[in-house]
Formats: sequence, C-alpha cells, structure tokens
Amino acid sequence: MLIAAPLTTGAGMSAYAAIASHIDSIQPAEMSAAFLPGATRRPHICFVAPEVWPVLSRSSNIEVVGGAEVQQSILARLLARAGYRVSMICFDYGQPKRVTLDGISVLRCHARDAGLPVWRFFHPRLTGIWHAMCEVNADIYYQRSAGMLTSIVAAFCHRHGKRSIYAGASDSDFAPGRQMIRYRRDRWLFERGLAAVDTIIVQNEIQQRDCLARYQRAATIIPSCYELPANSRPGAGEYVLWVATLRPGKRPEMFLELARRLPHRRFVLAGGAAGNDPGGQAYFDAIRSAASGLPNVEFTGFIPLAQIEPRFDRARVVVNTSTFEGMPNVFLQAWARGIPTVALIDVGARWQGKPLYCVAADLDMAATEIERLFDDDLYRARAASRCRDYFAATHASEAVLARYKRILDASATGPAT
Repeated sequence: MLIAAPLTTGAGMSAYAAIASHIDSIQPAEMSAAFLPGATRRPHICFVAPEVWPVLSRSSNIEVVGGAEVQQSILARLLARAGYRVSMICFDYGQPKRVTLDGISVLRCHARDAGLPVWRFFHPRLTGIWHAMCEVNADIYYQRSAGMLTSIVAAFCHRHGKRSIYAGASDSDFAPGRQMIRYRRDRWLFERGLAAVDTIIVQNEIQQRDCLARYQRAATIIPSCYELPANSRPGAGEYVLWVATLRPGKRPEMFLELARRLPHRRFVLAGGAAGNDPGGQAYFDAIRSAASGLPNVEFTGFIPLAQIEPRFDRARVVVNTSTFEGMPNVFLQAWARGIPTVALIDVGARWQGKPLYCVAADLDMAATEIERLFDDDLYRARAASRCRDYFAATHASEAVLARYKRILDASATGPAT
C-alpha cells in the first residue's frame, strides 16, 4: 500500500499487515439520500478535514481556528450553494455522527487523541479516516495542509478509482524538511502522497514554482477567498491588530517589540495556544506575560472566528510577523475592509505591478509604515482603496469559485489514476 510506514519488529509487521488487510477489505457504499441532500449531476466532493468542525459549526468553546480550516469552510459553503454535493470528514468533538450544516453533510470519525500511543497512528487514525472515506463514497476527495493525511487520501483514491486534490496552505508545504510536520515519518508520508495525488492546488506563484522545482509536480494557482460578514462596519481605525495562533513561527514577540517602539499607539494581540505543539501552552504563557508588561497592548487570548471579525472593523492596520505564510486569512479579512497591512514577508500580492502592502525589511521599517498609516490620512486612504480593488479582483468568492468549478468538473470527467 502507498501508506505503508516502516516497521522493524516482527510483531509490528504482523499487526500492520492485519490492519492493511482490513483496510483493503473495506469497500465504498452509497450513503443515504437523507445524508446527502440536493443531489445533482455535479461531482460529489468530500473535504477530508479532521479539525474543521469548530470552524464550520461556528463553535465558541472549542479553541481551534486554523487558516486551512477557515478556507475549507468557506469553500465548502460556496460549492454547496453552487449545487455540488459536499461532504466533510471531521474528528469527534462531541457532535452527532452525521449532521448537515449549510448544505454540507458532515461525517464524524474518531476523536483526535483516541487510541493507544504509537498504535493510534494505525488505529483509529488510519482505519477511521479510511472507513469514513468509504462511507462518504465521493467522486473527489480534497485535503489541505501538509501531513500524513495527504498519503492516506492519495492511497484511498488510487485504490478505489476516485480523484484526489491536495491544496497547499503555506509556502513551507513545498520546502523539503521545513514543512510544519512534527515527525519524520509523517513528512515522508506527506511527500509520498504529494507525488501521488491527481491534482495540486497552490495559493501563489512561489508555491507553484517550488512545487515544480522540488517535487516535479505542476500545480494550479487558485487564490484563497473570503466573504465579508453582512454586518461588518469598518471604521476609521483605532489600533494595530495581530491575529494568529501563538507559535514560534508566527513571531508574536516581534509584534510586542513594535508596541514597545510605538508606546503612543494601541496594539491588540489575539490568538490562542497551539494545542497540538509540544510546549505550546508554555509559549502562549510567555507571550501573555510579556504583553501584560506593556500598557498599550491588549492581549485577548483565543477569540472565536465570528467574534474576531468585529475586531478587524476597528483596526487601523493589520500586522503579520510570520516566517512562512501562503495567503494569511487575516490579510483577506483586512483587505476586504480596506484595511492596509504591514508584514515582514512577501506573499506575492501585486496591484498594478506594485506590491500591495509594505514588506518591511526590519522592525524599524515596519514601525515607520505603521506611523505613516496613522498620521497621513491621504496615504492611508489610497492604500485602503488598493486593498479593496485587489481583493475584489483576486479573492472575492465569485472569482475563486469559478476556478474551482473548472478543476472539479475536469477532475470528475478525467480518468482516475
């Protein structure tokens, strides 16, 4: 099997062989009409997105709001409204086994931490996802973000004559050895899966170039999308905003340093701990402690997605301090409102041949740009106009949906490999 991971002991090999045999015996079965409402002639697409339930369900008490999950929720709703049969496979967060939300049929699999350490990789993780994909029996399976799941989806689709799509979520996905994957085993599985999926979708030209150069796979660019809430009312802007999960790669300590350099400006730092990362809570506590010593910083901790939206309405500028990104959702949330951004990385956004936002070489340059966006109203108004125009042309839902329709319809009619 494609997903075979190296095991060295005889007992381990025997156990794996039994699991592999069990998986191969599972065959897709048609789901009930009640679970898949609104059947059409369009292909049935399933998002294999274990952590998406808190975002999709708009939960306010489960601290999971990843960028990939936000994008998959937006895209799934767009496709359902466009007449596609849409399913999702999610971890067990206490929701019903099967439920329909906004036209999306959600199938619950196992809990994130279910099973015994080490062996949980095979059961229930591998077997649980495989069982769920069989039960859904979609035409196309879509998976986003680098991880071992890419290999499982590719193997399932190859085994059962389905089509597979991998969607990159970060520039690091296509940087060998630098993917945000904890175990070397899982990195090996991801790269094997990347070689086997039918279609690869990327967010920008950097990812497209790296995917071809480093993995010899051609990829299609489809920008991330976002829909501005109907009740959004952006104002003149009161503060500098930073929103992300608190982990070292996001570098929130640099945002705090900007606050130290601009003590006369208000700064808001919003984000929860990286619950999946070793030391995630300790890092969160350290940033919270550092923020508490700065009188011009409001540290909010985790805020559910629906409740963070009004924070953008009141921002003057949004700052990103990450080392790697694809297309941050916070940029889309800002640009849709006409809020300028400042970052230490270039995500490739260009408008009329020029960078859309200030790509700061260092914190001094970032601080200077922030000050100008507060002090020079005409400069900020022009920046805001560019942001709105770029967003409408590149990331609005209608344009992104049209690109996905072409990919999905072509995948459904093309030969399975």
